[in-house]
Formats: sequence, structure tokens, C-alpha cells
Amino acid sequence: MSWVFFTVLAAFSQSWRNAFQSRLSKELNVVGVTLARFLWAGPLAAAYLVLLHWYQPTSLPIFSNQSYFFIIGASVMQIVATGLMVVLFKQKNFAIGAGLAKSEAPVSAFLGVLFFGTSLSLLGWVGVFIGAIAVFMLSCPNGIRSISLKTALIGLACSTSFALTSLWVREASLTLDVPFPHRAAWVLFSVIFLQTVMLVLFMLFRDRQTLKAMFIKPKLVLMTSIASFVGSLGWFSAMSLQTVPLVKTLGQIEVFFTILISFFWLKEGVKRKDMLALFFIAIAAILVMW
Repeated sequence: MSWVFFTVLAAFSQSWRNAFQSRLSKELNVVGVTLARFLWAGPLAAAYLVLLHWYQPTSLPIFSNQSYFFIIGASVMQIVATGLMVVLFKQKNFAIGAGLAKSEAPVSAFLGVLFFGTSLSLLGWVGVFIGAIAVFMLSCPNGIRSISLKTALIGLACSTSFALTSLWVREASLTLDVPFPHRAAWVLFSVIFLQTVMLVLFMLFRDRQTLKAMFIKPKLVLMTSIASFVGSLGWFSAMSLQTVPLVKTLGQIEVFFTILISFFWLKEGVKRKDMLALFFIAIAAILVMW
């Protein structure tokens, strides 16, 4: 049941990372907010990997062509997903933006079963669908007409990108011939390192002004990177131990943390329907853990 601990840790950290990114989106463009997620997370991932090998010595992994494919694919897709989430924050308020992106769980279930050999029990499927209903309630606070077609399509693209990222991260972890948690740590470092290099190079050639702005107010950027690193550590570890749909369905408890942050820190209102959605998320979490 270690995957449950890592998932809860990831959900808590990711809710804070989303909150920090929501604040940054008011000061930086989409690329800058996306880079803030990875900028300082790379050194933290490297330090974690070194400490892990020092504490539990093991052989170095052998990366196959499949490993490289999954790592590169996950790196690119997570950048796309993060950028789309920032666009969502600009479309609606913070809670709704995070809610739309959390439809990742049912999307990953369908993609996993169709293309990645994932199998779910009946209880698992029920949990995924109940979680999907909760996400729908959060994404449509005033009914389905409250969300434009453009916002819905961006939300679907965002959740699909996150789902592919998660599925490829798990596949990359399974290709490495080292024990847990080393294989999760290697995938974590590889993905974050590659993402940081790609985004920094892009901004050096296309948007140096935003890159400089990130170092003028480094506190929020640093907090975003730290929350992102802890969240990714939790997700990557959990997905090395358990199938993605179950991890992501349990991970919907992030919405609980998101609503608390939205209410107490961002000063946004919480509706009664949100509380009912949290109840459904709790049921979904119990089912997938069962």
C-alpha cells in the first residue's frame, strides 16, 4: 500500500504547485509559468537520486530504446499538459481549471486498457466512473452550459496529455532493470532534466525577457519548483507500484486540497455542489484502494 502514501503526498504537493502557478500566470506568460515547474526541480531530483544510491547502493540502470522513447514522450507531453493547464487558469478560476484537468483519471483508464495492457477490476472501474462524475460536477458549477466549447476542448486536451504522460512514465519505469524506488528516481530525474533543457533553450532563443523576469522574483518560482518536485516524486513512485488509472483516481483527493487552498489562500468561494463532489471523490478513493 506504499502507492497510497505516495499518491496522497503527490496530490497535496500538486495542489500547492497549481496554486503557485495560478499566481505566476498573472505575471508570466504560459512558457514562463511552465518552466517554473521544472527550473529548480532538476537539482532536487539529482540530489534525491544521489542520496538514494548512497543510502541503498545498487547497479546503474540500462536504458533501452523503449526507455528513451517513453521518457522523451512523457517529457514533451507533460510540457504540453502544463501549458494547457496554465491556459485553463486564464479561462476560468483556479478551482475550475484544476477540476477540468483532473478528468485525467478516466482518460488514463480508457487509454491504458486500449493501448497499454492495463486491467481494472469491477470496483476499480466503478471508482474511476464515480471520480469522473465528481470532476464533471466541479468543472460545471453552473451546469454544462457554464463552460464554453473552447474551454471544454482545452480541458480534454490537457487531461489527455497528462494521462499520456503518466502512462509513459509508468512504462519507462518498468523498462529499467533496477529495484524500486531507484527506477522511479531515474525516470524522475531524466524527465525533469530533459524538460528543463528544452524549455531553457527555447526561451534563450525566443523569450529571454521572460527568462530574466523569473529571476527577478525568484521566491514564487522556487516554491513552484519545490512543490512540483515533491509532487512528481510522489506520482512517479506511485505509478511505479500501481496502475495509472487507480493512482490517478485516488489522486483526485487533490481537489480537496485545491478547494481548501482556493478558499483560504486565493480567497475564492466554495459552493455546496463542490462539497457533494468531494463526497463522490472520497467514495472513488475508497473503491480504488479496496
